[in-house]
Amino acid sequence: MDKLYWLDQIKLQDRAKVGDKAFYLSRIIQRGYPVVPGFVVSAEILREFLENLNSSESLVADLPHSSLHLDVANWRQLQQVAGRLRQEILTATVPQQWVSTIFQAARQWQTGCLILRPTLAVSNATLNMKNISGLLESVFCQCEPEAIAFALKRTWSQIFRARSLLYWQRAGINLQQMSLAVLVQPVENAIASGLLRANSSGWEIEATWGLGIAIALGEVQPDVYYIQQETGVVLEQQLGNKILAYSVDDAAPRAFSQPAPKSLLTPDHTCLSTYVIQSAQQKQYALQEEYLQQIIALGTQLVSELGKTFTIKWTIAQQTTSGKLYITQVSPSQSVIIPHGHFIRGLGAAGGRVVATALVINPQQKPEQLPKGVILVVTAIAPDWLPLLHQVAGIITEQGGLTSHAAILARELGIAAVVNAISATSLIQTGERLLLDGDRGEVYRIKGDSKEEMDKRGEENLLSPHHPNPKVPHPALTSHLPMIATQLLVNLSQSSLIEQVQSLPVDGVGLLRSELMILNILSGQHPNSWILGGRQAELLELWSEQIMQFARAFAPRPVFYRSLDWPQDLLSLSDSLQSSPQSMLGERGTFSYLRNPAVFELELKALARVQQAGYSNVNLLLPFVRTVEEFVFCRRKVEQALLTEVSQFQLWMMAEVPSVLFLLPEYVKAGAAGISIGTNDLTQLLLGVDREQGQLAKVFNELHPAVMSAIAQLIQMAKSAGIPCSICGQAPALYPEIIDKLVEWGITSISVEPEAVERTYQAIARAEQRLILAAARRKLH
Repeated sequence: MDKLYWLDQIKLQDRAKVGDKAFYLSRIIQRGYPVVPGFVVSAEILREFLENLNSSESLVADLPHSSLHLDVANWRQLQQVAGRLRQEILTATVPQQWVSTIFQAARQWQTGCLILRPTLAVSNATLNMKNISGLLESVFCQCEPEAIAFALKRTWSQIFRARSLLYWQRAGINLQQMSLAVLVQPVENAIASGLLRANSSGWEIEATWGLGIAIALGEVQPDVYYIQQETGVVLEQQLGNKILAYSVDDAAPRAFSQPAPKSLLTPDHTCLSTYVIQSAQQKQYALQEEYLQQIIALGTQLVSELGKTFTIKWTIAQQTTSGKLYITQVSPSQSVIIPHGHFIRGLGAAGGRVVATALVINPQQKPEQLPKGVILVVTAIAPDWLPLLHQVAGIITEQGGLTSHAAILARELGIAAVVNAISATSLIQTGERLLLDGDRGEVYRIKGDSKEEMDKRGEENLLSPHHPNPKVPHPALTSHLPMIATQLLVNLSQSSLIEQVQSLPVDGVGLLRSELMILNILSGQHPNSWILGGRQAELLELWSEQIMQFARAFAPRPVFYRSLDWPQDLLSLSDSLQSSPQSMLGERGTFSYLRNPAVFELELKALARVQQAGYSNVNLLLPFVRTVEEFVFCRRKVEQALLTEVSQFQLWMMAEVPSVLFLLPEYVKAGAAGISIGTNDLTQLLLGVDREQGQLAKVFNELHPAVMSAIAQLIQMAKSAGIPCSICGQAPALYPEIIDKLVEWGITSISVEPEAVERTYQAIARAEQRLILAAARRKLH
């Protein structure tokens, strides 16, 4: 036995070795859900065990290669063959090294009882394999070497029971197609156990006292709760008939029970005991309200992982002072997991699920337009692709991290996206039908399934390919939000989203990305080309009208307009600025204004036009400022454009080049009225990580201590200088846990993508409440 497969370490390619049951649990535990820990004895071990059976019977000698197809109509022969096969397995010896490996791994749980769960994968199955629960049952045993060896053989032998052999033949399955692994987990005494069945019409929760085996064996009639899926409201509940319960041996809650008659004890479950529930307790529901609400909340979270149709088994483990909810089994809808589909995994960059046809594009040959409703598959996406993206249903890129251009564009447009999907353009072909899951960062190839068929099979929560920005919260969802003191702003660039976003509970636009905003009006030409071609007045009119749409929609709330920041990967625009080849730096930000001020001056004229139209709520945010001299140059240009004549106007700068950590007092003296921390560039420059390289970005991200320390320092320096400090990078949306720190440090405002507004609002409210409570406690003591 080379290795055990631990649930929290199982990889995608291990699925056939660990079986479906363990695979699904591994997906959930690795997403942070509460799952009972465990490891898998792989299917390869069973094959090796069968090959080494020492028997003179030809049937057994040929067992690993047998089709197992018998004359199932001859029930006597079927019973005889099944009995002989099982007897050979149960009397054989499991290698001591295998038993020792399992025992040593299980000992770390410090439990006296284990459960061995059969976990099966069948390749090329011709029938639906969902309903095999009656064929393969879990086996309980004491955590002792001899008991483990026998329980392992009992679990394996179940595939040779008469009813199993009958099923395999009728399903057209032979032994070579079956991979039977064994999931080993500790068993703790439980307050209650049961299951949750979820589908589009509603949820049903079953619950009983003690361990869930009482439900599995049909020995109790469980309590049933009927739940409205959309609201989590309990519509109806029915008290079951729960006379007995199971517990780990010597752990039965004797204070509330009486010993069961001998006839109720089950010799198969040597580490379990049954007990009779006292009559008063029989009249009570097994779930306290607290635990019922925990299960409903867990189910609500799982909808985003599994779709609207799934079943989970759960248990509330009895711990010292309270119970803890764990998932013990997950059975997703077949349409969600798509068994045995070809699979690609990357980083989930923009949430949502979508089913559509793939379109693979060579990045060197950017098309003039894209078909509507396709999933775009490309090596990488530059900002100038934005006008093309409005039509697509999903995005898959081979390169890029969570703060890459593809990720940012997808989140703002509400398009499901997976980035850093290695070799996607090679593995996927144009015309293939894909399921793209932007929440989990997973892509499945679908064979023969139309969108309508997917809907029928339970995938109701798939986003429509033509749904405009589906991740923006509906205004009704925000009516219950508490008051917060920290300002919450929104990042925008697309005027098409204004109507959906302006009613959100935001205090304004914290980042209006000019380079993305004007790509919709440039017709593929760099602004220099418009100016040199004598079309300056035409561009000025279009530019000012674009800005005015945001000023008008959000007035009197402020709009922070960030002037153009041309990174190197915008060079696909003709006549663009000369810059360092293949550099993410080059003539970016305010340095480019010094080299070629014409475009910046045109921007300032557009802002002046907006002011002249009566809008005084637009402020200017300078990007990628490297030196105080650059800032002073820009401030003078702003003054020449008469923008400072409007008293409400403020000139801010992005705090994203690390030099700002040393120069901020000088910037304030030079006239900076505020700073906005750009965590995307700050992170890559502090850590030397290109944000377009997803593999590095997984490890070196905004949570790095150096980045967090820099953010804290900037907030403190801004407070000392008496200027506001905002943050507009992706960090608060990607890592909501840092919001506590931002609020504690005294951030003035937080600006996020539209899809993150509601959860950021709630996170700010919680952080502020914690600070208030902490201050009150200090005052009391």
